[in-house]
Amino acid sequence: MADKWNAGLRSVPVAGSRTDAAIDQGLRAYMLKVYNLMAAGLAITGASAYGVYSLATTSDPANAVGQIRGVMVTQFGAAIYDSPLKWVLMFAPLAMVFFLAARINRMSTQAAQATFWAYAAMVGLSLSTIFLVYTQQSITQVFFITAASFGALSLFGYTTKRDLSGMGSFLIMGVFGIVIAMIVNIFLQSSALAFAVSVIGVLVFAGLTAYDTQRIKEMYWEGDDTLVAGRKAIMGALSLYLNFINMFMFLLQLFGNRNS
Repeated sequence: MADKWNAGLRSVPVAGSRTDAAIDQGLRAYMLKVYNLMAAGLAITGASAYGVYSLATTSDPANAVGQIRGVMVTQFGAAIYDSPLKWVLMFAPLAMVFFLAARINRMSTQAAQATFWAYAAMVGLSLSTIFLVYTQQSITQVFFITAASFGALSLFGYTTKRDLSGMGSFLIMGVFGIVIAMIVNIFLQSSALAFAVSVIGVLVFAGLTAYDTQRIKEMYWEGDDTLVAGRKAIMGALSLYLNFINMFMFLLQLFGNRNS
């Protein structure tokens, strides 16, 4: 393949230049679609999180059925934050992301995209609890810190000539280590371990942002049909979305100001 490509460049330089330009244009369009899908997912998550929090809490004692962390909650809030339903809301997004990863090759682009939107909304429902714990100002500040960091890391992954594939297995092992440590800390309730997990989590998902960006870029092939290209863009957006959300949550645990 490479030899044929090089031969074509030598024999027909003008046509080769046009082909290179077409590939570059196609790659830019593909990456733009990935980022747009990811940004839309984040917007859905943010709207879902704040919308659910608004419905779940109240400032009117007449509408309150109780308090959680000093915040008055409605009947809806008590159901999703202080009943067994909270475990369903916690693990449902995890089940859906595995479902999407397993089924995407048999889905239409529209179905895969709709599943991604549904997943983003469910993550927002689960993340609505951060408004009970942290001040809205610090949530906003950490979001913009995350966005700036993510942008710089993704740009590095896109532009670097260095092969980042060797980082992949190491970073995935780091993710598994973080999950195990978080489960252990549910029982230990160690603030030192929680701090260490947050620091390592930021570093791991920062590395994954650069690694996944390069991997998504290399997944592009100009010969893909619309269906395959659409599936690749959705899975790429999902990968970057997960990196952003996890980096945001770990940074929030490190720098977020808690409600008094």
